[in-house]
Amino acid sequence: MTDGSAAPSAPRRGAPGASVGAGALLQLLRDGTPRTRSELAALTGLARSTVTGRIDALLAAGLIAPTGETASTGGRPPATFAFNPAARIALGADLGATHARLAVTDLAGNVLAVTNADLDIALGPKAVLDWTVEHGLALLAEVGRPATDLLGIGIGLPGPVEHDTGRAVNPPIMPGWDGFDVPAYVRERIPVPVMVDNDVNIMALGEHFTAWPEYQHLLFIKAATGIGCGIIAAGQVYRGAQGAAGDMGHIRVARADDVHCRCGNTGCLEAVASGAAIARNLTAQGVPAGGSLDVVELARSGSVPALRLVRQAGRDIGEVLAGAVNFFNPSIIVIGGSLALAGDHLIAGVREVIYQRSLPLATRHLRIAAARTGESSGAIGAGVMVIEHALHPDRLDASTELKTNG
Repeated sequence: MTDGSAAPSAPRRGAPGASVGAGALLQLLRDGTPRTRSELAALTGLARSTVTGRIDALLAAGLIAPTGETASTGGRPPATFAFNPAARIALGADLGATHARLAVTDLAGNVLAVTNADLDIALGPKAVLDWTVEHGLALLAEVGRPATDLLGIGIGLPGPVEHDTGRAVNPPIMPGWDGFDVPAYVRERIPVPVMVDNDVNIMALGEHFTAWPEYQHLLFIKAATGIGCGIIAAGQVYRGAQGAAGDMGHIRVARADDVHCRCGNTGCLEAVASGAAIARNLTAQGVPAGGSLDVVELARSGSVPALRLVRQAGRDIGEVLAGAVNFFNPSIIVIGGSLALAGDHLIAGVREVIYQRSLPLATRHLRIAAARTGESSGAIGAGVMVIEHALHPDRLDASTELKTNG
């Protein structure tokens, strides 16, 4: 495996790959359905003897396990095999501006243990990553798994990330992180592959993998202290040429021409529709609010000014998304982040403008829904990022583990 590198596009789980090696055969079994050698041969077009060799390699690697026998139509009942999610584990870390969430998952993305804490990203990379390593190892001990079972570590950061290198690039709220080699620093402490991405991308991946796997084209909107978008295209995270895809918080909103944004421009969506912006507006109206969580609390308690501003934030987000819907044509838009906890008003505002402004063909089957995975989506997504990277058919077929056995 190449530490910190971008994974090539994986075939959809349950569909054979272009070349049916042991890795592609594993993709067929990752849906959890037990299959016989004959069924796998029929699905792949491979000779039964070739399938047997692939099965033996995957069994030796522990990635699949025998699950029993099917009913016999005469003679000895054929054995069945299924994906073994317990073979290895992944550690995912969602590092926000003021919080950290860690999760250990199995290879199916099932959460085995989690931990959350208040942690200021401004403490710098060494302090934050040392905390991550220490508590990550504690989680492994909690689930009774050694570090040798760890497939890899995925990390989400609250700023722009060059995914290929795992380095943050000019992050506005992360002093000391610019250009810091996160994968190398973590690997010195836990010698496993380390992958790093923007926090909204891993939230999109976690939400898609856990709650919406049937949708191949998804936009995940994080509306919180800031505003960002994670893009799932053809079932894969889309990052763009430099990893900057989805930075919708700094797209211009017409009504905000005279509002200054922290990025130095005026009129940015984030400057008028983020939790921080709403809190400032409420405070200016005599309703004290310190941030997104205060806004949510006020809205849920029925504060009319808070509800009005949350609804308008939804309209502003919808204005930007209307163009994205016409351009990208997603199957579903998922609204998450702390502001989404304010109730239906944010999503109602988003829906109102998208259905007014987007083309009928693009919205005919479009679904707009609240996130389902909750606060764990980022940590789960970071783990899934590692799993999808490591279990990609080409990478598995090139691995020493499977080469030796198959």
